[in-house]
Amino acid sequence: MSECGTLAAMQHLRINSPRALTPGVLTALRDDPAVSSLSCVHDASLEPEGDVVEADVAREAVNDVVDRLRDLGVHKTGSVHIQPVVTWLSQTGLEAERRTPGSSADAVVWADVTQRAYEESEPNWTYLSFMTLATLIASIAIVLDSQILVIGAMVLGPEFVAIAALGLALVRRRYTLFWYASRTLLLGFGLAIVLVTMLALAARGLGWVTYEDVTAPRPDTAFIYSPDKWSFIVAVVAAAAGVLSLTSAKVGGLSGVFISVTTVPAAGNVALGLAFGVQHEIWGSLLQLVLNIAGMAIAGWATLAFQQSVWSRMSARRARLLQRRA
Repeated sequence: MSECGTLAAMQHLRINSPRALTPGVLTALRDDPAVSSLSCVHDASLEPEGDVVEADVAREAVNDVVDRLRDLGVHKTGSVHIQPVVTWLSQTGLEAERRTPGSSADAVVWADVTQRAYEESEPNWTYLSFMTLATLIASIAIVLDSQILVIGAMVLGPEFVAIAALGLALVRRRYTLFWYASRTLLLGFGLAIVLVTMLALAARGLGWVTYEDVTAPRPDTAFIYSPDKWSFIVAVVAAAAGVLSLTSAKVGGLSGVFISVTTVPAAGNVALGLAFGVQHEIWGSLLQLVLNIAGMAIAGWATLAFQQSVWSRMSARRARLLQRRA
């Protein structure tokens, strides 16, 4: 069916607009060929007092539309909600999506990415719990020399979005987000290492884990405290893939990213090294941790900078098309 839409090709905007701003909002949306449907219910908004405007917009044009709404000041006295339309049937919607430059799967909705970065970089109890539990599993994996448990710890670790937020903050010049994410990473890794070190000391006192368990040859997990050039390269490649998964309409690659980077396992080995006084494993794991975080942050910044450059050109192209249309 030609009128069937593809996943995430359209985004739905719901705007609670103060009454005085509604004419400008309607003009901004009505004049844009990327908008395929538009409705307004006057006096439907109680806070703020005003109107509710709803529109379907091609994903490729959402940034431009949101920027125009921000210029009107809607976000200061009203609100703009952006939601992906999972399934839709609309010939006019399909035509709007087709005449909008770019691909919906590649389009970056910056408001959505930025909000997710803030939300998942918050140093809340859940984040710190996941970080501590992942680090604990990693330390057990090291004692048992178990790659399966190492993978489990990697997947459980919640740190990826906070690391990606560092690159996003630099690209979008959100320096508050940079310090917010940096604080979360320092607090998360620091608290996890301290707590797991205490648990490792308790396990040592009970005789559950011995010095020999920590220092014996571990062929399956020795990479955790033996960083090399490949540690940095893998972190860069994985982070680039992860950022693409976060910013595009296709998110299937995130699991592979979590399994590729050695951040949480390195933190787990730092805790064991501190508990048993194994200096070379402490420093090797710390270097591994720093290399991975640095590689991921740099790759995130480079990927997002490239995407911003591409979509800036798309926005300029759309502006020229709109001028010709006018």
